[in-house]
Amino acid sequence: MDPAMQEDVIINNASLIGATAASDLNSFYNSMLDKYMQPGFWHGFFVSLAVIIVSEIGDKTFFIAAIMAMKHPRMLIFSAAIGALIVMTILSVVLGFLTTVIPQIYTFYAATFLFVLFGLRMLYEGYYMSDDEGQEELEEVQMELKKKEEEIDNHKTVSDLETGHSESPASSKPTIVNSILKSIFSPIFVTAFTMTFLAEWGDRSQITTIILSSREDPWGVCIGGCFGHSLCTAGAVIGGRMIAQRISVRTVTLIGGVVFLMFAVSSLYRGPG
Repeated sequence: MDPAMQEDVIINNASLIGATAASDLNSFYNSMLDKYMQPGFWHGFFVSLAVIIVSEIGDKTFFIAAIMAMKHPRMLIFSAAIGALIVMTILSVVLGFLTTVIPQIYTFYAATFLFVLFGLRMLYEGYYMSDDEGQEELEEVQMELKKKEEEIDNHKTVSDLETGHSESPASSKPTIVNSILKSIFSPIFVTAFTMTFLAEWGDRSQITTIILSSREDPWGVCIGGCFGHSLCTAGAVIGGRMIAQRISVRTVTLIGGVVFLMFAVSSLYRGPG
C-alpha cells in the first residue's frame, strides 16, 4: 500500500475511534445528568438531608464524636464516626429498597403512619424536655466513654505486661501504610466506630432512612443521608460542645417534630403512586 494511503487510513481510523469514544462519553454524561436532574432524586436528597440534620444534632452519636474529638485526633474520630454512619445509611437504604417488593399501598400507609408517630413523639418530648436536656445527654455519653477508655487502658496494661516492649529501633520505623493500618485498627478508632454504629442502630434516623428509601429515589436518599451525617459529624468533631451549648436540643426536637409532620402531609398529598 502506498505510504500516503496508509497514513490516510491510520488518520481515518484514529478519527473514527476518537468520535466513537466522544460519543460514548457524551451518552454516559447525558444519562448521568438525566438521572441526577430528575425531581425524584433531588426530592429524596433534600428530604433525607433534612431528616438527618433534625434527628442527629444533639443525638447520642453527635456527642460521641464531640467528646472523643476533644481527647483524640479529630480526623481519626471523624473517619471512624462517618464510616460507621455511612455503612449504616447504605444498609438502611438497601433494606428500604428491598421493601419495594411489598405492594406500594402498604408502604405508603406505613411510612405516613411512622412520620406522624415520630413527629408527634418529638413534639411531645420537646414540649416536656428541660432546657438542659443536651447537658444530661452529654454527661451520659461521657460516662459511657470513660468506662470504655478504662477497659482499653486495663487491656493495654495487661497486654504490655504479658508481651513486654522488645521492639527494635529498625522495626519501629513508621511507614505511611503502617500508620494508616495502625490508625484504622487502633482501639480508639474501633471504639468510635463501634459506639457510633450501635448508637445509630434502631435510631429514629435509621428507621426514617429505611422508610424514605422505600418511597423515594434510593440514590437521592443515600447521598442526602451521607451528606447530612457528614455535616453533623464534622460539626460535632470541630466544635460539638460549643454547638450543644449554643443550640437548644429542645428547640431542635420541636423543629424536628414539625418537619416529620410536614413529611406526613407531603406523603398524603403525593399519594401511594
